[in-house]
Amino acid sequence: MEPTPSFIVRAAQAADADAIAGFNAAMAFETESKRLRAEVLGAGVRRLLAEPGLGFYRVAEAQGEVIACLMVTTEWSDWRNGRFWWIQSVYVQPAWRRRGVFRALYDDVREAALRESDVCGLRLYVEHENTVAQATYRSLGMQQTDYLLFEELKPGVVFLQDDQASSSG
Repeated sequence: MEPTPSFIVRAAQAADADAIAGFNAAMAFETESKRLRAEVLGAGVRRLLAEPGLGFYRVAEAQGEVIACLMVTTEWSDWRNGRFWWIQSVYVQPAWRRRGVFRALYDDVREAALRESDVCGLRLYVEHENTVAQATYRSLGMQQTDYLLFEELKPGVVFLQDDQASSSG
């Protein structure tokens, strides 16, 4: 068996924006068959990288190439007087799946959360049909909650390509 090439986990930098946007586009299509508008997605990635108050990205890198990413945003919980870190925009290149890359990203975020005194937990959402991802999250110690996710988008929000309805997602 060929040894698994090593990779590192690090904070994303502005130079990673195109890779992250590409991963997000691939993830949206792969998991939801949605084609995101590249200009909106790219601007969104660059804005988060430029404004740390919005959240942060972590990436995995192998031999100078970004191979995976995840984004963390926060939610204030008055019940707990603390912040939840929401894990979003998770993507691992297909050739790197099932090789510990997501686990390394998750462990990195979990360890960072433990160092922050007001972070009370980690959360994420997953498609109902994505049973592989659900099994992965359970194996990391995450538990399914009793909550359903509801949303209402502001009129005029357009994030999908013109050939798809942009009122969902």
